[in-house]
Amino acid sequence: MLLIDLTVNGLIIGLFYALMAIGLSLIFGILRIVNFAHGEFYMIGAYAYTLIALFFGISPWLTLPCAFIAGMALGWATERLLMRPLYSGYASWGVMKDEYAVIITFALSLLLINLVDKVIGPNGYRGPSLVATTRVEIGPFMASGHRLMAAGIALLVLIAVGLFVRYSYWGRQIQAVAQNRLGASLAGIDTAKASSIVFALSGGLAALAGALLSPIINATPDVGAFPAVKSYVIVVLGGMGSIPGAAVASLILGVLESFGAVYISYGYRDTFGLVILILVLLFRPHGLFGERSREV
Repeated sequence: MLLIDLTVNGLIIGLFYALMAIGLSLIFGILRIVNFAHGEFYMIGAYAYTLIALFFGISPWLTLPCAFIAGMALGWATERLLMRPLYSGYASWGVMKDEYAVIITFALSLLLINLVDKVIGPNGYRGPSLVATTRVEIGPFMASGHRLMAAGIALLVLIAVGLFVRYSYWGRQIQAVAQNRLGASLAGIDTAKASSIVFALSGGLAALAGALLSPIINATPDVGAFPAVKSYVIVVLGGMGSIPGAAVASLILGVLESFGAVYISYGYRDTFGLVILILVLLFRPHGLFGERSREV
């Protein structure tokens, strides 16, 4: 019974991790950069969901799309205003691509954290639950009603994203740009628009994760820091730029953390992912699903 309970809880946690990590993996697949402001997309979603629901009295089911749209808007603005120099011919700046990406996304992270801290305040806000049922018991498994509902939403969204990237018109173009940006542009694909879509989608997914977890983890200015670290670990573990790898690594990490917290120590729960990451990098540096050609 305990094994089933730990496995299911670990998979639920993994679904939330996947919402964050897949967006980060998409950005790396398109631009080959790591977005250090990714955690702040999560934070914006948590605040958008919580504050709109609490101060305007809107149903949580209506504020979820608002949080997703807020994250998409921030992602689109980030790409449009800050990321375009990476591929729009600003070589005369004399700044290398990786250096520029690190500096600008890290600066954006600090800006958003301090802006929210000054405008809204450092106090935490807890979001409203999606369901009134506090506990749900399914056979030997027991969990909160909100967590189960949020996990179901996360699963549906992840399936929708996978279908979008795999089969849609823009999804195929995103795949082409990820494989070869120059070749895609020569084939007539609007690579700038593909990058905008990826950044917007990444921001929306991270914001949705923040909204779904806000009834569990209070929205604070620095709430996105820890989920962002988890995302970085998962992206490297699954393989840089690999969406299936990020999804599988998220579920694996969630289950391992769930078992490790019980059988080893809850206090070391957040270190298990780092230990696994070190082992994977030692024996398979390109990650579980990564390609050797992507090694840097």
